[in-house]
Amino acid sequence: MTESSDPNRCDVDCAPRKPLTADQLNEACFCVSVDPESLRRELERLLPGDATEGSLALSHPHLFASMPVYVPRSIIEQIGSVIAAIEEVTALADYRSTVIGWAPEIARMDPGSLGGLLGLDFHLTADGAHLIEINTNPGGVLLSSMLARAQRICMPSNMQSTTDLSSIEAEVMMVIEAEWKQQRGPLPLKSIAIVDDSPTEQYLYPEFLLFQALFQKHGYHAEICSPDALEYTGGQLRLHDEAVDMVYNRLTDFALEESRNSLLRAAYVAGDVVVSPNPHAHAMYADKRNLILLSDSAFLAQAGASPQAIAVLAKSIPATQRVTSTNREFLWSHRSEFFFKPAAGYGGKAAFRGDKLTRRVWDEIAAGTFIAQELVRPSERQTSSDSKPLKVDIRCYAYQGKALTYAARMYQGQTTNFRTPYGGFAPVLTVN
Repeated sequence: MTESSDPNRCDVDCAPRKPLTADQLNEACFCVSVDPESLRRELERLLPGDATEGSLALSHPHLFASMPVYVPRSIIEQIGSVIAAIEEVTALADYRSTVIGWAPEIARMDPGSLGGLLGLDFHLTADGAHLIEINTNPGGVLLSSMLARAQRICMPSNMQSTTDLSSIEAEVMMVIEAEWKQQRGPLPLKSIAIVDDSPTEQYLYPEFLLFQALFQKHGYHAEICSPDALEYTGGQLRLHDEAVDMVYNRLTDFALEESRNSLLRAAYVAGDVVVSPNPHAHAMYADKRNLILLSDSAFLAQAGASPQAIAVLAKSIPATQRVTSTNREFLWSHRSEFFFKPAAGYGGKAAFRGDKLTRRVWDEIAAGTFIAQELVRPSERQTSSDSKPLKVDIRCYAYQGKALTYAARMYQGQTTNFRTPYGGFAPVLTVN
């Protein structure tokens, strides 16, 4: 391997006689996959003129990474088997009764649909992929489609993209329409509200606009709003005097407990609006306490999971336990071996790597509802020959037990963020 004088060129021969491994490419291949500035300009072109204040280069400078992340084909296959195993387990009666037992009351209502697109986040190590968490309202799937559109990839014959541009939007619409049909059957879907707190202030607001445009392209009336803009009268949820048939839910109040979500909650409980993802789906998939069960082979065997599913999850999910008064002192003395997360957490909020904990924060954790997950350090991506490597996680977007597409997130710090130069969403390339 020879060092290149051009930071945008590889330090390796990407098509040698003996194909390079994913680790070798992540360490030394610096081919430019995406021009972030051109991609931001394209995103600005697709958005309404008044959609964002100022340039995305100023407001979102680290939304897109400038290089791909290389992943072995065997890892992609393992992730697919994890998703299938989780779908098998979530259908088991013992699993469902256990997770409902610690879920909020509203989650006991099953509206009849799976609950929408899932985002499963993995860290990669020498012995495979390790599932860190599951999300029911994952961001980035449409932004990942833009990455595919903008790729300029140095791609030898032994690589391929995990992102099929032609299918991403179709798969997103498949999920939305399946959620509707599972709850409403043949009734026509006419209008969709994309709901989040103060949506224009959310970092991923540009993606909300992409969803709105996608829904409109397929003939649906679509608007973006905060929950307090909704009205609920006469058995109908409404926005600006227009009926709302379905809510694409990006709220992080997963049980709809906050006062500003009271009308949405009332309409959902009454069955007067389809909400996806919904509280039941969060309880089934995304409550962090569920990882305790998914990583417990004895429980899974007793619950009736197949030997294959048990083996897959044992290999792929770090051992997880709840922080209790009984194990508290043990966990504190061994804290460097664990990552601590709130049961209803999201986006790395209030999540702590054990070796970074102070006694004050530990006391707050002990007073709350937290899990302790065996620490699995993320893999890394070198972005130049003389820079500090970035951490990487792999997000798989899935529905009905099947992987749909993938994206990487590159960052520095304890958890994923969009504050790291050269970091952000990155395309995933597989290496056979």
